[in-house]
Amino acid sequence: MKKMRAAVFVELGRIVLDEKPVPDVGPLDALIRITTTTICGTDVHILKGEYPVARGLTIGHEPVGIIERLGSAVQGYREGERVIAGAITPSGHSAACQCGCLSQDGAGTKHGFKALGGWRFGNTIDGCQADYVLVPDAMVNLCPVPDGLTDEQVLMCPDIMSTGFGGAESGGISIGDTVAVFAQGPIGLCATAGAKLSGATTVIGVDTIPGRLAAARLLGADITIDYRAVDPVREIMRLTDGRGVDVAIEALGTQATFEAALRVLRPGGTLSSLGVYSGDLRIPLDAFAAGLGNHRIVTTLCPGGKERMRRLLAVIESGRVDLKPMVTHRFRLDDIEAAYDLFANQRDGVLKVAITP
Repeated sequence: MKKMRAAVFVELGRIVLDEKPVPDVGPLDALIRITTTTICGTDVHILKGEYPVARGLTIGHEPVGIIERLGSAVQGYREGERVIAGAITPSGHSAACQCGCLSQDGAGTKHGFKALGGWRFGNTIDGCQADYVLVPDAMVNLCPVPDGLTDEQVLMCPDIMSTGFGGAESGGISIGDTVAVFAQGPIGLCATAGAKLSGATTVIGVDTIPGRLAAARLLGADITIDYRAVDPVREIMRLTDGRGVDVAIEALGTQATFEAALRVLRPGGTLSSLGVYSGDLRIPLDAFAAGLGNHRIVTTLCPGGKERMRRLLAVIESGRVDLKPMVTHRFRLDDIEAAYDLFANQRDGVLKVAITP
């Protein structure tokens, strides 16, 4: 039986490189040879035990690669074709999919937690930090990569670009809106870019790391705020003459950023939450206007499926957004444990790492 290398969750605090059999291909599946993948903040939650997965699972959910083998029922693709698949891999036939909510495809429980919809790679099935990954429901999920685009140009599409843009879309941003994005990590930066593309004329990026604030300005932030230098809530209210913002996007997953995002909303404004929270959230009575402020709080799980990927690739191909500079570090798959150590501890100005088998 042919073997492959894979980054496997062993126990709390340990993801290690191991060997596994290359997956068998079912009728509707496709086997993808990974050419580039990356590490996500959610993978770090898994590493730290803040999100439970089964021991022995291959981690990772952001694949770029080449079709190695196609299932017998798969049509419209060819072996050797270069493709991506979203982090979310909907089946296309569930009730959630038929209601238009592809990211929530699937149900059931795991380790006492409700599985997060269509997020299967590195959650309920083996993921992408390996030589190969098996993509289920290939005809719903595989999207060809246009000629001329590099792996690193499209690497953000499967998850953080889709999630960040999704936060802007869920917020219902309109032309002329003022938007605040709390935290300029990879997802927050994509939310900043998505807000600008959606028509916001003033985008305010909040962080404290100089490199991330600079990246935010490159991706569309008109104003950046270092939250260690000034109180971001007071500064945003000053900048908006006390009006508040139309949409606040929370992209970190902490009580402090969630509460700050709520406090800067105008009456009737929208808080678009993208953070992965590892504890209970509290909604302060005054910030919530005792429930009478006509506020809207929405959450977004990374939209997936091949049409979503096609649209994101079209944005990249058009040149409207360039996310390649977000790749700040590069590692071979053999060195993925070192990559986790760097990324989890946020050293050396890391934004995203590219992992190449």
